[in-house]
Amino acid sequence: MDTRRFRTLFISDVHLGSKAAKADFLLDFLRHHEADTIYLVGDIIDGWRLKRSWYWPQDCNDVVQKVLRKARKGTRVVYIPGNHDEFLRDFPGTHFGGIEVAQRAMHETADGKKYLVLHGDEFDVVVRNARIVAYLGDWAYDMAILINIGLAAIRRKLGMPYWSFSAWAKLQVKHAVNFIGEFQRVVAEEARRNNADGVICGHIHHAVIEDLDGIRYINTGDWVESCTAIAEHDDGSFELITWREILDVEPPMALLEDLREPIGAKAA
Repeated sequence: MDTRRFRTLFISDVHLGSKAAKADFLLDFLRHHEADTIYLVGDIIDGWRLKRSWYWPQDCNDVVQKVLRKARKGTRVVYIPGNHDEFLRDFPGTHFGGIEVAQRAMHETADGKKYLVLHGDEFDVVVRNARIVAYLGDWAYDMAILINIGLAAIRRKLGMPYWSFSAWAKLQVKHAVNFIGEFQRVVAEEARRNNADGVICGHIHHAVIEDLDGIRYINTGDWVESCTAIAEHDDGSFELITWREILDVEPPMALLEDLREPIGAKAA
């Protein structure tokens, strides 16, 4: 597959440190996509799960190394922490290996429009005011992801395409659907208050590009179940990329071994 180049890429909710993270898919995505600027829109590292039990396999290191390598080659990388990697919020303006840390950003597109870029958890009432409920919800989501893994293995053996139980379940619960709609409305209003044309966020694992009362609302999705990213083209238009639809099989081991070379071994 040929490498695609964009003006900007937006990625969020990778949850490295979680057994549900699709780090191998993200590695393959990063290998086939380049950009002048990459925004990491929060929850890249899952500090909540790492506090409960340490889980950091080699492919988590590979993702970090791949992003650092891109930064060294000239890609501007901006890391906007979320609630799961909130420990980085103590370091605004700091550079780590060429990666900038910022609380939020105002991104100007090629056609001159302004987009507020933030993770979005500050507009989640549960995360902000009831942390214990948020942790319980996080545990329930983990259980749904475990069901996902089992179903995916069975469907692969039967030659059936990937289907996300957790995404389906989320959209069957009326409260969850209402929450998504309210979240989108509140985040769009924040963009309006900041005189922006739109907002780009993550947090709720629901990728979409749509207009809300004159504000363009863009959610990057996640790399736990949907494997999605947002790309800005050179004309300022946006594209929602669903990597699972493009690559519906596990990446070959040879590819993973190539990506797992130590930093500086050879260019990726």
